[in-house]
Amino acid sequence: MSTITDSGTTTRAESSSLFSFPNPVNEISARLVATGVVLMAVVTIVFDVRWLTLVLAYGFIARVATGPTLSPLGQLVTRVITPRLGLEPRLVAGPPKRFAQAIGVAFSVTAAVLTYGFDSFSAAQVVLGVLVVAASLEAFAGICLGCIVFAQLMRAGIIPEEVCERCNDIWGTGRPVTS
Repeated sequence: MSTITDSGTTTRAESSSLFSFPNPVNEISARLVATGVVLMAVVTIVFDVRWLTLVLAYGFIARVATGPTLSPLGQLVTRVITPRLGLEPRLVAGPPKRFAQAIGVAFSVTAAVLTYGFDSFSAAQVVLGVLVVAASLEAFAGICLGCIVFAQLMRAGIIPEEVCERCNDIWGTGRPVTS
């Protein structure tokens, strides 16, 4: 059983696992997290702040594993920023957002490995540039590329329908997801 809080985050009435992901997700919070990713990645690229590749990678790994629970950016957004906006939550299915975060893991970990494993920060900057484009689409236009890929994988039968029954309407009719 899930309950939606005023900030749009999901809490479980039953005992919840640390390693869970909210479903549904407040799209406002997701877009704000994407904005934070854009800012960190741009600072990393423009100001040659290489250690931020590790921060980005940790953030994506934490969000995939635990939602906002172990992510400092996720906590800032869901506990501080989103509640202060006073906007009604816009609930969307969680599994596609988790999938999108997993794609972020691939890009951010690749950038970190290029930076520290291969001493190739210029290649890492290219990878981070692609991440900036994807995160910017989410943050500023509400277009989640990972969610689009997730939907295509569902349509192709690669991701089973039972993974996300609410995702049958992922292309968005504007209906809020109910729990």
